[in-house]
Amino acid sequence: MNEFLYGVVVTLCLVSALYFWRFQRRSQDRFFGLFAGAFALLGFSFILLAAGDRESELRPYLYLIRLAAFLLIIVAFVDKNRANRDAS
Repeated sequence: MNEFLYGVVVTLCLVSALYFWRFQRRSQDRFFGLFAGAFALLGFSFILLAAGDRESELRPYLYLIRLAAFLLIIVAFVDKNRANRDAS
């Protein structure tokens, strides 16, 4: 059951990444590009978690990929707010 749920989460992350990538291509806004990258990283991390051994010592290091994804989201918000402040 866990493998099925990982598959669902990976699929949803990758669909979200493609959705944001399409918006980035249309609007040329970095915000959407950073979100697309973050969701792609999240999907990649779930692929590695699903494919890896549950008893592996290196498993906690895979969460660094998620950390990078969440940092990308924070950077997207900061960048977008800074751009709005500069425009006014």
